[in-house]
Amino acid sequence: MVTKPARMYSKISGPAYTRKEFMGGVPYPKITTFVQGNQKREFEIEMQLIAEEACQIRHTALEAARISINRKLLENVGAGNYFLHIRPYPHQVIREHKMATGAGADRISSGMRMAFGKPVGTAARVHPGEIIMVGKVDRGSAKTMKEALKKASIKLPTPCKVIVTKGKEITSKMGL
Repeated sequence: MVTKPARMYSKISGPAYTRKEFMGGVPYPKITTFVQGNQKREFEIEMQLIAEEACQIRHTALEAARISINRKLLENVGAGNYFLHIRPYPHQVIREHKMATGAGADRISSGMRMAFGKPVGTAARVHPGEIIMVGKVDRGSAKTMKEALKKASIKLPTPCKVIVTKGKEITSKMGL
């Protein structure tokens, strides 16, 4: 069956559903790497991607954002010249009532009105002002990092803003 659209799961509704020991067969999150780049080096500039609205970010969206930002930084900056940390972890289990589709499915579609559903994926709950990603670079790569964070924010279901938390005087001289 086809995965239902992410907009069905982007709103936070109801209590957290995270106790995996009571559920059978919760799929593993697609995102496995949360820290990338050079972790030992000290960088001049630090930028954060911050959520502006409360939402649930599916694990596939986090992975898509990570891939896009990583690809842009590897091409333009190089492997040892940046640091990227993805903060939220997808704990929330998403359930789906798998309904029959195709010809004749309308006869059985109202069978289980308030169905509980089976686990189909995971999501991270994010609230307004929460940090989603942290990126660190040197002054020569600051523009690339800001562009990469903005590009990654497009893949997330909430409007985001990029804030410079370290090296504001350097970025203000550059016009960022």
